[in-house]
Amino acid sequence: MITVVISLLVALLPAVLLLLYICKKDPRPEPTSWLIKAVLWGVGICIPVAFLETGIESLFFAQEGETLSVFNTIGQSFFVAALPEESFKLLGLWLLLRKNPYFDEHFDGIVYAVCISLGFAGVENVFYVMGDEDWLSVAFSRALLSVPGHYAFAVLMGYYYSVYHFIDHTRKAAILVLLVPVFAHGVFDTLALSGMINPWIGAAGFCVLVFFCILMHKKCKKHILTLLARDAESQNQENMG
Repeated sequence: MITVVISLLVALLPAVLLLLYICKKDPRPEPTSWLIKAVLWGVGICIPVAFLETGIESLFFAQEGETLSVFNTIGQSFFVAALPEESFKLLGLWLLLRKNPYFDEHFDGIVYAVCISLGFAGVENVFYVMGDEDWLSVAFSRALLSVPGHYAFAVLMGYYYSVYHFIDHTRKAAILVLLVPVFAHGVFDTLALSGMINPWIGAAGFCVLVFFCILMHKKCKKHILTLLARDAESQNQENMG
């Protein structure tokens, strides 16, 4: 029983820490009730996403044995994982923000997107960690890559959501809200699964994955600073007016 509790806490810890991090970045914090709603949206979409992913995988990407073809690896990464997961996260974000009176700053899009994504990632992480006998190593590897990956996909989605909502109402901007996080998620998963093609490709894929994650998080940091600067500028203009 103690082991179960510890593994559960370890599985949830990365999501909680990243959630606290992004909330602390917000100069004008969102109401706690709305942040909890966002996290619960992320938890709630786990069920339909799981059913959808299982159906897509069984229909189009059935695998035999322990290895994957290049086609199956890319297909599963983009169409089984990235597209369903990011689509439901975006649906949750839209449903949450369409009547949210507190969605009044650029940075809010990132905050709410991260809350939804980490709610989803927290539940996903619990199943991965508690479903493996070597749960400690699984928890460690996912804390370094998978959960921060979901955080990064959410920052990208939240950034483009705010850009579309506050700045650019074009079709191109709307497409980027989903396209960018799906692309980042698909590339991430393709590299992470590359070891199932063969060990040599897996080793090279892991090195590229680390480099990709560094670039992705640098881009996310830049997006965060950009939106915070826009909000600060707007606040200064209001104070001067």
